[in-house]
Amino acid sequence: MVGSFVFEAELRSATGKGDARRLRRANKIPAILYGGGADPVGVVLDHNKVVKSLENEAVYSHVLIVKVVDREERVILKGLQRHPSRPIITHMDFQRVSGVEKIRVHVPLHFVNQEISVGVKKGGVVTHNLVDVEVACMPDRLPEYIEVDLAQIDVGQSIHLSDLKVPEGVDVLALAHGPEHDLPVAAIQSGKVAESSEGVAE
Repeated sequence: MVGSFVFEAELRSATGKGDARRLRRANKIPAILYGGGADPVGVVLDHNKVVKSLENEAVYSHVLIVKVVDREERVILKGLQRHPSRPIITHMDFQRVSGVEKIRVHVPLHFVNQEISVGVKKGGVVTHNLVDVEVACMPDRLPEYIEVDLAQIDVGQSIHLSDLKVPEGVDVLALAHGPEHDLPVAAIQSGKVAESSEGVAE
């Protein structure tokens, strides 16, 4: 796990669309802290500092620290709104976490050993069906990512959610809804099938 991510924030003194626009013009991001048995609190963050932190994908699957005035809040990033056409973050949602309640987080998948997999050596092509997976766990069990090992996957074979090796205490939420939700995570197709699929897409 990487070290803690700390976001410096100020209390938001006003609300409404007009105030939000004013903050964005000042290179600030309006945000909200909620959950954890406490009232929601509006805060303001520095846009440039946030963008820098978001360059690390672990921010999205990590317990973060938001420092507000004289206290620190342990949170996870639950929502991120971006401008539709400009590289601007317009709003953020942070959910407080505690040591007694499970959290639900989308954790990125890291695919390893693709180049040396059995199927690729035979000319197969790897396809990724998912890039992340939603899990439930206590905050101290939250994995930074889940590794998907493709070394032994042959042409025509797939890895499903139930095949993922997740840490103890971490549950893949989709699997709680029955075997029909055991979605494929990645597969290796024959080169000819992959080429045919690309031709249809065009």
